Amino acid sequence: MSAAAADRARYDRATAHLEAPVAIVDLGAFDDNARDLVHRAGGKPIRVASKSVRCRALLERVLARDGFAGIMSFTLPESLWLAREGFDDVLLAYPSTDRDGFATLTSDPKLAEAVTVMVDDHTQLDLIDSVRAGTEEVRVCLELDTSLRMLGGRVRVGALRSPLREPEQLAELARAIDRRPGFRLVGLMAYEGHVAGVGDAVPGSPLRSRAVRLMQSVARRELAARRAAVVRAVRAVADLEFVNGGGTGSVQHTAAEDAVTEIAAGSGLYQPRLFDHYTSFHGRPAALFAQPVVRRPGVGVVTVLGGGYPASGAPGRDRLPVPYLPEGLVYDSMEGPGEVQTPLLGTAADDLLIGDKVWFRHAKAGELCERFDTLRLIEGDRVVADVPTYRGEGRTFL
Repeated sequence: MSAAAADRARYDRATAHLEAPVAIVDLGAFDDNARDLVHRAGGKPIRVASKSVRCRALLERVLARDGFAGIMSFTLPESLWLAREGFDDVLLAYPSTDRDGFATLTSDPKLAEAVTVMVDDHTQLDLIDSVRAGTEEVRVCLELDTSLRMLGGRVRVGALRSPLREPEQLAELARAIDRRPGFRLVGLMAYEGHVAGVGDAVPGSPLRSRAVRLMQSVARRELAARRAAVVRAVRAVADLEFVNGGGTGSVQHTAAEDAVTEIAAGSGLYQPRLFDHYTSFHGRPAALFAQPVVRRPGVGVVTVLGGGYPASGAPGRDRLPVPYLPEGLVYDSMEGPGEVQTPLLGTAADDLLIGDKVWFRHAKAGELCERFDTLRLIEGDRVVADVPTYRGEGRTFL
């Protein structure tokens, strides 16, 4: 029996008493992936990206391991909730305009000490000051634009995030924060998504793969030099507690930079399909969902209930979940994954009966948790715990 077939048998046995749709996390794979991230980080702590996990119990599990420290959150309400739940080091990775949230933050000593907010513009500081409900000092982090720019800036590769790019730009905002009562600059963040989130081993596309590797090699060198210069400039103004960088796909490269003190990662814990094609690491799929077979339209075809759970980002086939187990199933090109029904084609379909489960992998990590209230945690061939996702706890932060 192949490893994939053995996994399918385990998952089917573990969930035999559960109706599909159902979502699981294989704790053995989850823990293996966590160990790999720590190994690649080379001794630097990993801050867990909560948007890639979206389950409080699993955040607690990974943060209990050596090598992990702190959370990188995605909204201010989530940050405040996590701090109230006992997470004492929460970095908000995106600027916020949540006035009620900032009023709460500035009036609660515990929250103000636990949460660090992101800024990249003077007007974000003005907004916070305009809604202050107390005198608590706000911990602030600056974000550096990591994009690679070539041909005099006419070519740009990387996410459209911070407007702060050059050392003097960040130092100027750092000086403004230093002069401004009620704020304390404690960190610097730089997310190199064009390196950390883009696979460099594209299946069936050797030329494209080589082009991606070349781009990423150039981008890493350029960013390492610029990030080091930025850190020197900002440290001349403020005593930074941390410099955060990286992502699942670039952990070992970013950790090698002396200027970086901690790494961000999260998707690598679940290992969704977008992280399958890297030359530098190979994770184990840990988060899956199953849909039930509800029809057998003909030879080599089954239909499962629903399953059309596209991921965010530019639309494309890479944003779709993929049928994973049993192996050999593919979408009907005329239908794809549907809201209500999903036809699947392949010889494996002929061995499936009405009521059997087909296991899928989501394209992204934590977005699966927006579809399910509960994750069933599996060890071996047993469900050992049922834990709520953010959605299951009634927490909708987007």
